[in-house]
Amino acid sequence: MSDDRFKNWKPPEIEERKLNEYNWIVQNKDNLKLGYKTDIGAFTYINAKNNVTIEDHVQIGSHCSIYSVSTIDNKEGPIILKKNCRIGTHSVVMPNVTVGENSIIGAFSFVNRDIPKNSIAFGTPAKVIRKLTEEEIKELEDLL
Repeated sequence: MSDDRFKNWKPPEIEERKLNEYNWIVQNKDNLKLGYKTDIGAFTYINAKNNVTIEDHVQIGSHCSIYSVSTIDNKEGPIILKKNCRIGTHSVVMPNVTVGENSIIGAFSFVNRDIPKNSIAFGTPAKVIRKLTEEEIKELEDLL
């Protein structure tokens, strides 16, 4: 993510339940920890009631939903998106989930369990398809 669009990166101003300058929204904003040079796509919704931590250099595609609480199945818990992970467009991350460092979640995935670091996962529910190779990990880290 070292391309020029992040040269002068600064965290967005986040107001409770209002679209920010990048057109994404947060509920329970005081429980959101947003890392350095994060990239969150338009129309993403984050419910941080039970804490959401988005570490440095995380990319989240547009139209994603990140739920630290789910009233459908009464699950609650923190979400941690570890450094340099990527969440594909239109994906859903449920409570009590950690997505590991450098991991990639494919588009339109439903993530309801932890994804280990350096993995590629996708599907409904998301399943680890394979581990990243050493070369792929190095390429991802070189982008930082």
